Amino acid sequence: MKTDLIIKSGSSEIGIALLSDGRLIELHNAKPENNFAVGDIYLGRIKKLVPGLNAAFVDVGYEKDAFLHYHDLGPQVKSLMKFVRRTISGKINKPQLSDFPTEKDIHKDGKITDVLTSNKNMLVQVAKEPISTKGPRISSEISLAGRYVILVPFSDRISVSQKIADSKERERLRRLVQSIKPKGFGVIIRTVAKDKKVAELDADLRRLENNWNEVHKQLKGARPPQKILGEMSRVSSLLRDVLNDSFNSIVVDDEELGQEIKEYLHTYAPEKEQIVKVHKGRLPVWEHYGIEKQIKSAFGRSVSMQKGAYIIIEHTEACHVIDVNSGNRSSGQDNQEANALDTNMHAAEEIARQLRLRDMGGIIVVDFIDMQRAENRKALFEHLKNCMKDDRAKHKILPPSRFGLVEITRQRVRPETNIKTMEKCPTCMGTGEIQPSILITDEIEEKVEEILKEKKVKGLTLCAHPFITSYLTHGFPSRRQKWFWKHKRWVDMRPMEGYHSLEYRFFNSQDDEVSV
Repeated sequence: MKTDLIIKSGSSEIGIALLSDGRLIELHNAKPENNFAVGDIYLGRIKKLVPGLNAAFVDVGYEKDAFLHYHDLGPQVKSLMKFVRRTISGKINKPQLSDFPTEKDIHKDGKITDVLTSNKNMLVQVAKEPISTKGPRISSEISLAGRYVILVPFSDRISVSQKIADSKERERLRRLVQSIKPKGFGVIIRTVAKDKKVAELDADLRRLENNWNEVHKQLKGARPPQKILGEMSRVSSLLRDVLNDSFNSIVVDDEELGQEIKEYLHTYAPEKEQIVKVHKGRLPVWEHYGIEKQIKSAFGRSVSMQKGAYIIIEHTEACHVIDVNSGNRSSGQDNQEANALDTNMHAAEEIARQLRLRDMGGIIVVDFIDMQRAENRKALFEHLKNCMKDDRAKHKILPPSRFGLVEITRQRVRPETNIKTMEKCPTCMGTGEIQPSILITDEIEEKVEEILKEKKVKGLTLCAHPFITSYLTHGFPSRRQKWFWKHKRWVDMRPMEGYHSLEYRFFNSQDDEVSV
C-alpha cells in the first residue's frame, strides 16, 4: 500500500487530501488561524456549575461557553488548579513538577460541586471542536502529544498502546521511558514508538517538556479567557499521527509550506525529507492528481460502488443512516445469499472509507442486505472491523442484529466534512424559471475578443468547466478555430473539474490571471 499526502494551499484555508493507492481516504480543511482546535490549551473561567449534568460551563473566549463534565476533570485536577493558581500569582517560578506538592486525587464518581466553584480560573484543553450550536468540549486532564509519546502532567503512570501486542516490546518501552521521563509526569507510549531507540524517545520527551515550560511561562500573569498553548498546524499534526513507512510522497503547491513540512520531517523522520515535492504544473495540484473528481463522486447522498451497487447516506440530528443497495448489480454468484454477501463485503469497505472521508461521528446505523446464514453475518462483521482498523477515531462496532442492522459509534471531535455536490441552477437560481440572458459561450467570446484586441495578452488560456471547454472545441469548425481565424491567435483550453458550470477565468503564459 502506498500513501500520498496532497496539500492545496489558499489564502483562507489549506486543503489536505490523504490518498491510499491513489484513492482518497481522508480530507481535511485547515484554517491558518484556527482557534479552538483539538489540543489547544486555554486558561478559562468557570461560569456556571450544573449539578444535574454533573458538569460545568467554562468561558474560554468562544461565543458559547465550553462544556466540562466531571469525568473529564482528570484525577489530578486539584493539583493542576493549585499549580495554575500559584503560577499566575507568581509563587511558583519554575515549571518542573519534581518538588511540587500534589493534592489527593478526586473520586471517580464524585460531584462537580465538590471540586469546582464558580468564577475560578481553570486550565483546560479542547477535546472537541465547536460543532453546530454547541461550544467546544474541554478537559482539564492536560496532555501534550508528541510523535512517539504523550506527556501527562501530575501523573506518574506509564501506559503503552494496546496496538503494540508483543509483551517483550511493551516491557522494553516501559523500562526505557521509566528511566528518562521527568519526575511528576506520566507518559503514554504511542504505537509508532515500537522498535524506536532510547535517543528518539528521549528527544521527543524533551520537546514535550519544553512545551510544558511554555505553558508555565504563558500562565504568569495571565487573565482568562486566554489561549496558553496552540496545537501544531493541522498539516503537522496529521503527519504526526499518520506518517509511516508506506508514505510515498508529500506534494504541496507552496514553497513556504513545503519548507515547514521538511523542517518537521527533519526533526521526526529525517529519512522522509526527500519525499516532499513542490507541485509546479499548470494545473492546480488537486486537479492534477484527480482529487477534485474523486471528491465530487464520493460526497453526496448516493455513492456508487462496483457493478451497479450503491449506498445511500442520510444525516439526521440523532444519527447517520446508511442503506446498502445492490442496484442493477450482476454477479457470477449462482444464488441470492452469495450475491448479498459479496455486495455487503464491498459496501463494508466503502462505508469504512466514507466514515473517515466525511469524519462522521456519533451513532451510525447501517442497513446491509439481509443474509440468512449466521456464518455470513459473522464474516461481514469481521470484515467491517478489519476495514476500520486503520481509523484513528475511537469507534465501536456491534454485530449485525436480527434485522441485519449494524450499529457503529465513532468519536466526534470536529465538525463533519460536508461538501455539497449539488448546486442551484446558475441560470434560474433554483426557481425553475429562466430569465432572458446572454449565453455563457457568447459572453466568453466577447471577453476573448476584448483581451486579444485591446490587452494583447501572450499565451492566453481559458479555464472553465469541462462542459464549456468541450462545447468550445467540438466540431469543425469549432468556436476556438473561428477565434483563431479571426484574431490569428490561439486560445488554450484547460478543463477544471472544480469550477461550477458557469465559472471561467483567463490566464496568461505566466499563469497570472487576466482580469477583464
